Amino acid sequence: MRARFEQLRVAGRTALIPYVTAGYPERGTTVALMHRLVASGADVIELGVPFSDPMADGPVVQRASERALALGIGIHDVLGFVRDFRADDAETPVVLMGYANPIERMGIPAFLQAAAGAGVDGVLVVDYPPEESADFAAASRALGIDPIYLLAPTSGEERIDVVARLASGYVYYVSLRGVTGAGHLDTADVIAQLARIKARVTLPVGVGFGIRDAATARELAAHADAVVIGSRLIEVIDDGDPGQALARAGEFIAGIRHALDERVR
Repeated sequence: MRARFEQLRVAGRTALIPYVTAGYPERGTTVALMHRLVASGADVIELGVPFSDPMADGPVVQRASERALALGIGIHDVLGFVRDFRADDAETPVVLMGYANPIERMGIPAFLQAAAGAGVDGVLVVDYPPEESADFAAASRALGIDPIYLLAPTSGEERIDVVARLASGYVYYVSLRGVTGAGHLDTADVIAQLARIKARVTLPVGVGFGIRDAATARELAAHADAVVIGSRLIEVIDDGDPGQALARAGEFIAGIRHALDERVR
């Protein structure tokens, strides 16, 4: 992960991180979708682990998770997708994003060992408060997996400092008060919050939860090290002929990539 962000920093580019739910839209398309996103300009892939009670996710991501669960997708399947992706792409970082329950049912040591063996680069567990997960962060780093944490508009300086000590890879700033894909994004407020975080955090800082178009991505790219797009990408995948879902996803991400790169020309 560090090498990828360093390459981007040297090139003056902002990382593009699409989020997709593992097993969605179909079990057999997940790995192909991951490759399509990379070919379209993604720098890191966030792969969602389906869960029945995704409290931080809005209705779009919830529906994707429900559909994946209905197809029987579990954490072992998710790790299998990463292994299959690694057969043709050894370089693009993959971050698993999800919740504590599936990990703890598997057992944290077993999960981390399996994730490292599959080629996972980072793990973001939404409901692991940083103040209570120092052991998890240390165990992750020991296996070469970056523990990634969320910061929100309500995060105080103490929380920011804890995340700065524990996290590696990057820090994910949640740009909205609410769930993924909700509400109207106040870009001026996001920019101010990013400056506050970057004053205390030396890691790259990404921003997500409300970026829905190329113009917003380009505006925030001047202030963030990465932009994360999830809900809107899932909507694009859903909106049309299922046989063209991957093509739509690729075209959408390519448009965001172009907008980000335009900023540095």
